[in-house]
Amino acid sequence: MSFQKTIHIAAILLAFSSVFALPSHAAESKDMIQLQQQIQDLQNAIAKLQQSNDERMGVLKDLVQQTADSVNKMSVVVNGFQLRMQNLQDASTAKNDQLSGQVQSLNDSLDELKARMGRMEKSLTDIQNQQATANAILNNLPTANAIPTPGQPLPAPGTSSTTSPSAVSPARQSAALGLPVGDLYKTAYADYMTGKYPLAASEFNNIITTYPDDNLAGNAYFYLGEIDVKGQKLTSAVKNYDQVLERYPDNAKIPSAHLHKGEALIAMKNPDAGSRELHTLIQRFPNSPEAAQARTKLAAIPAHK
Repeated sequence: MSFQKTIHIAAILLAFSSVFALPSHAAESKDMIQLQQQIQDLQNAIAKLQQSNDERMGVLKDLVQQTADSVNKMSVVVNGFQLRMQNLQDASTAKNDQLSGQVQSLNDSLDELKARMGRMEKSLTDIQNQQATANAILNNLPTANAIPTPGQPLPAPGTSSTTSPSAVSPARQSAALGLPVGDLYKTAYADYMTGKYPLAASEFNNIITTYPDDNLAGNAYFYLGEIDVKGQKLTSAVKNYDQVLERYPDNAKIPSAHLHKGEALIAMKNPDAGSRELHTLIQRFPNSPEAAQARTKLAAIPAHK
């Protein structure tokens, strides 16, 4: 029942109550006219009130529509900002990945250059050793003064007519003791870079056995892990990365070991352990290129989207 009908019924009841309240013998036409006038005034007031309410409702509807339009426009603007932010984030991630790849390539090129220098030093050492050997042979040859003259007795068998020094050169002594760890590492890394993985693995293991406490042994464990990944031996790769992380805390390969271990664990269908490893990398080295790659890997895992 509407508000207007309610007021109308109340006015009628009021009129009837007023009529019946009067004594039946005292009803006068003047009172009836006044009552009718009052009812008419009440109806006019109700009509004005209804009109006012209708006008206000119209204004309110217009305001609601304007507000809805403003909200829709704001939603479009916000969506545009979100799209721009996502594009900027994707571009930043791509640049970080590109920069990380360039840094890794630069490191690999530097290691390869060191390996080449190591081979050149080894070749130079071999040439020096050969020269020292040739000089020793020349020094042991009999001179013209040592040739016996007629009537002069020949030297006894097994004896030399000259006394040449028999000292061994420092280069030959170094070769007899074995190559330094740096030379061994350069050779092993050069074989790794040229794809000779079985030979490189043997040489890296030789470094670990001969120089277990040297920091380059940590590098050797890292590249053994890389060789295992290439051979799909992920469990062995994780163990080699753990050797780097646990035994060589100052090694430069620590961030890469965290990253590649996390990737290997994810490839082994163990995303929880892989995610923990990537989070550890981000916590320890937040500004490193490997941390940027770790964030990208975590975003690709369904549970972290």
